[in-house]
Amino acid sequence: MSLPHDKQHLARALELAERGRGCVEPNPLVGCVIVLDGQVVGEGWHEQFGGPHAEINAMTQAGEQSRGADLYVTLEPCCHHGKTPPCTDALIQAGIARVIGGCEDPNPQVAGQGIAKLREAGIVVEVMKDHAARKLIAPFTKRMTAGQPWVIAKWAMTLDGKIATHTGESQWISSEASRALVHKIRGQVDAILVGRQTVERDDPLLTARPPGPRIATRIVLDSEASISLESQLVRSADQAPLLIVAKTTAAVERIKRLQDRGIEVFQLPPVPWQAQLGALLAELGSRGMTNLLVEGGSLVLGAFADIQAIDEVHTFIAPKFVGGKDALSPMGGEGLADMATALNLVDVTIHELGGDVHVHGFVAKAGEPTA
Repeated sequence: MSLPHDKQHLARALELAERGRGCVEPNPLVGCVIVLDGQVVGEGWHEQFGGPHAEINAMTQAGEQSRGADLYVTLEPCCHHGKTPPCTDALIQAGIARVIGGCEDPNPQVAGQGIAKLREAGIVVEVMKDHAARKLIAPFTKRMTAGQPWVIAKWAMTLDGKIATHTGESQWISSEASRALVHKIRGQVDAILVGRQTVERDDPLLTARPPGPRIATRIVLDSEASISLESQLVRSADQAPLLIVAKTTAAVERIKRLQDRGIEVFQLPPVPWQAQLGALLAELGSRGMTNLLVEGGSLVLGAFADIQAIDEVHTFIAPKFVGGKDALSPMGGEGLADMATALNLVDVTIHELGGDVHVHGFVAKAGEPTA
């Protein structure tokens, strides 16, 4: 039975969990609060992959006050040996009286078993099935259930919906504040993906500046492995990983010249792009990648939209317009035939950022409300 302050303490646990973003993947973000006699006596979050889980950090702070206390945790406590021992054993030993969880763990090694183990030990367990808690671990859930990373699409565009002028110029559409947020996101993801045309047009570096907690693998969709050896991406391959995705029909000498530079080339058969992207996402998932940032260009973003692989969107709309019937829009690809099948965003936030309008949201999945 829920108590009056349960939601408040779980909300605090969710705040704490966010502090681990970019540091704990491929593990999920988790936060924890311990309350005894109405007073918070311990707080913690999963701080680093391979390090203590949120519950352990919170109980370390609470010490002997853990005995008889209520423990609020955003995700079901683990019951298996991974990088660390099971949290369920630690909770039982500490004498926790009641556990309030945000949601169940989608990991097949847990998936309700942690809850069952705590209940068998006489601990009262309540799972709130909290929307925010499920959203917090959505990237982890996708990797656990679909074997693919969470796909974050990002683009900057003018007020008239252009990502470049008709000549291809795009620097800079967005404000310094918008670009700073993009760099922050880059520093929290496992990989950043663009197409070959974006590399040719913009010669991007695709690193986080200043550096974040993660160094993302830069991925370029380059069917013929024709990326210039003078590009910033190739010249900086010793500073951040670079993965070129090419077809198996690409010239052997082009593959070799990249490999000689220490660059990995992942080759896919010359099949339709829908199958290629699916195979690439599966490969990234098998490597333990949890978050993939897709930065463009138009054809690439459209391709991900066409196979409905986009999960989250960051759009930066600048208060300027350039016109031009040949100027690119953010989404190329085949597109949808009618408005009724348009992809909708949920949990949308909109705010001003250095004069731009930043729109952030999550692509609604089947069965989810769109408003």
